[in-house]
Amino acid sequence: MAKILVVEDEEKIARFIELELQHEGYETGKAADGRTGLEMAESGRYDLMLLDIMLPQLNGLEVLRRLRKSSSMPVIMLTARDAVMDKVSGLDMGADDYITKPFAIEELLARIRVILRKGSGKREEEGNVLSACGVLMNVASHTVTCEGKEIVLTNKEFSLLQALLENKNIVLSRDTLLTRVWSYDYIGETNVVDVYVRYLRQKIDDAFGIRLIQTVRGVGYVIKDETA
Repeated sequence: MAKILVVEDEEKIARFIELELQHEGYETGKAADGRTGLEMAESGRYDLMLLDIMLPQLNGLEVLRRLRKSSSMPVIMLTARDAVMDKVSGLDMGADDYITKPFAIEELLARIRVILRKGSGKREEEGNVLSACGVLMNVASHTVTCEGKEIVLTNKEFSLLQALLENKNIVLSRDTLLTRVWSYDYIGETNVVDVYVRYLRQKIDDAFGIRLIQTVRGVGYVIKDETA
């Protein structure tokens, strides 16, 4: 059964939701502040998050903004605030749905079921998502994004980035990358790898102020997992 994370600082509401979810057969986790909720969400152990906006330490919108740098986990916003701009901000930041307190638990459960059904249809595709330093690569749809913005890459740039992401924390030599990206029968200089790494750095590292692709002098290139 799906695992649902409840991030809500009002203990009575959080406990009520938790009990109802468990009654429906869901596994649950609970956090009472935004910072803890973000850490739990980033653990990858949950299938969906119920996220309040008015939270201590980090508010719900900031939690969502940070989460979307590394995860596409479905999020339903829970809040007592009914302002249109709150809803617009949440949805623009990547929330999947929005429900205003007080709400009928049956409505919340129905919305959860709808989102989880959609998610099950995307599970195979999402299994082909590679990530590092906030960069997300969806191999199935052949797209790369960072901070919610799409990065347009050529086929060779995409293949080179894919090879590095699939081997995070492993230094790949220029010869290995030539074999993986340009095939065994490539005839040319090995500095073509350096050229394409420079292209990727211009489009990603320089554009977003991150250090994604690292050079290991005399050996090759590596993308290091920020959590490693």
